[in-house]
Amino acid sequence: MDLELGGKSVIVTGGASNIGRAITLGFAREGANITVAELDAEQGEKVAEEARKLGAADIQVVKTDITDMAQVKNMVDAAVGKFGGVDVLVNNVGWDDLMFFMQTTPDFWEKIIKINFIGMLNCTYTVLEHMVKNGGAIVSVSSDASRQGEPREAVYGAMKAGVNSFMKTIAKENGRYGIRCNVVCPGVTIPDMDEEVAEGSMWADRNAMFTEDQFAKIAATLPLKKLGRPQDLANAILFLSSNAVAGHVTGQVLSVSGGYSMVG
Repeated sequence: MDLELGGKSVIVTGGASNIGRAITLGFAREGANITVAELDAEQGEKVAEEARKLGAADIQVVKTDITDMAQVKNMVDAAVGKFGGVDVLVNNVGWDDLMFFMQTTPDFWEKIIKINFIGMLNCTYTVLEHMVKNGGAIVSVSSDASRQGEPREAVYGAMKAGVNSFMKTIAKENGRYGIRCNVVCPGVTIPDMDEEVAEGSMWADRNAMFTEDQFAKIAATLPLKKLGRPQDLANAILFLSSNAVAGHVTGQVLSVSGGYSMVG
């Protein structure tokens, strides 16, 4: 099925690592024009080269700290300047460091809030200024920790719950402009290879997150008995980005987690 994403201008934040990498390469296969907003520009260029080989119409990497509004505006200006507008924004950036709430500090809370919530606000606000003219799709990556409540992810889960609520409101406010806004919620999603992970990623040392034995135990608790892979999330995001197949879908929060969360 043709998703009709060929030639579309797509921004992927954090588009060079793990889920973000899979999203970027997914849009490349569809022939999109891609702007990768990435702190690790070197890793971004590696992914951009892969994307060109897979069929991206064009791709650029813009070094961006999404918590800095000036850098976000520069990145969006680069997308608009090169590709004529923005058709799709994927708010993919996220970060956490697993620990119980009473082990955390106010400085840690601030970092979590900036990366997982303020950065998403910066990107959405800046892109909406352009999308109100021609419509578009915004997909934000949240987490099933936002729906279940997960030990060692208190502040992160709270921020991702904020993403869910925010995107529903933005969907209601901007649907009249032909803008669709949706959310995907991963469960534990692990990269296939260490080479797929940027230096600053929370998965840069996967053993710092969970041991291999813990990964196996997590998988055993899921209805599908397997952990998520980056492509699982990319597939859902491509679907939600496409007016051809998801043109009447907005304001939705979709769990892509092997059945960890089942919300009806």
